[in-house]
Amino acid sequence: MAGSLLARAAVALTLIFAPLAAIAEADEFEIGLVTKVDEAGGKIFIKHGPLRKFEMEGMTMAFRAADPKMLKAVKPGDKVRFVPDRIDGQFTVTKIEKAR
Repeated sequence: MAGSLLARAAVALTLIFAPLAAIAEADEFEIGLVTKVDEAGGKIFIKHGPLRKFEMEGMTMAFRAADPKMLKAVKPGDKVRFVPDRIDGQFTVTKIEKAR
C-alpha cells in the first residue's frame, strides 16, 4: 500500500515538474545579433539585450565559443539564439543557433 502511494506521488510530481523543466530550458536561450566572429581568438561578438542570468544590461560583448564549430556556424549579421554561461571566469556561449 505504501509503495503504491509513493509510486503515485512520484508520477504526480513528474507530471507537475516535467513541463516546468521544459520551460526553464527554453528560457535559458537569449536573443542577439552576431557583430563579429574571431576564429583565431575563439570568440563570437554578440549584441544582446539584458542577460537575466547575470543581471547584466544589454550591450555588445565577446563570448568565448565552447565549441570551435560554433565559429563557423554563424557570421556577422546573423540573428541568433544563444545560451551564455560563465566558465572558468570567462563569458562563454555553450549553445548557439540562428534565430528564425
